[in-house]
Amino acid sequence: MSSIKIQCVLLENCRCGESPVWEEASNSLLFVDIPTRKVCRWDSLTKQVQRMSVDAPVSSVALRQSGGYVATIGTKFCALNWEDQSAVVLATVDKDKKNNRFNDGKVDPAGRYFAGTMAEETAPAVLERHQGSLYSLFPDHHVQKYFDQVDISNGLDWSLDHKVFYYIDSLSYSVDAFDYDLQTGQISNRRSIYKLEKEEQIPDGMCIDAEGKLWVACYNGGRVIRVDPQTGKRLQTVKLPVDKTTSCCFGGKDYSEMYVTCARDGIAPQSLLRQPEAGGIFKITGLGVKGIAPFSYTG
Repeated sequence: MSSIKIQCVLLENCRCGESPVWEEASNSLLFVDIPTRKVCRWDSLTKQVQRMSVDAPVSSVALRQSGGYVATIGTKFCALNWEDQSAVVLATVDKDKKNNRFNDGKVDPAGRYFAGTMAEETAPAVLERHQGSLYSLFPDHHVQKYFDQVDISNGLDWSLDHKVFYYIDSLSYSVDAFDYDLQTGQISNRRSIYKLEKEEQIPDGMCIDAEGKLWVACYNGGRVIRVDPQTGKRLQTVKLPVDKTTSCCFGGKDYSEMYVTCARDGIAPQSLLRQPEAGGIFKITGLGVKGIAPFSYTG
């Protein structure tokens, strides 16, 4: 494991960087900074960043098959046109909860955009509990609600055979699994497959690797962990030089690099002195495992 290398490739100073997604066509990493309402695209070849501002907190971004992107902005599923920097609303949720916003989101293997909500925080990870729900935006733009009573809807991904949906509600300190029906997008039989240990802190964003193992970013834990969803065992811990790791994805030309987002919000000034790269984008190489390409929204 001594070959693992961790490098801050972009000193972005995100207040809360999230939702890293690799775009193979442009050799770029997409990500968002939730409170500054920005969607960012970092070109791994030129090292340049393009940024698009939106009108509400933007919590996730995903590829769109027909071009451009989709994103969760406030409580809206939106389509983004990068060229003219415009956002078009596709659907709105939680209309009865003025204090809510979307959090993490990801596209399933059939092209549906899953994302969940939460109450706006009064401080990092401090919020009114049980206000969130999990939704998906189908390709025809209708929205399905799966369940409510969520605290902080977070990391999500699907097993390699598309029969299991993995999901994190952060304040449950658990990675959960559901049986998944790819044809209908229905979920059932919720169970916990991994409970975080005290030093791992709060489970946040998550991705799957090409061996079917899950990588979970641990907020306040300063690490990503690799978990076997079959056995419920932690296989590996990779510590980063920042505390508030928020999410992770695989990228690079063969998906052998891992990209990790993190946050600066909520870090005391004296703590920032020992983690000056907080809010940056990190690249981890030498993990010895690859990821899979992200799916694109088909609507």
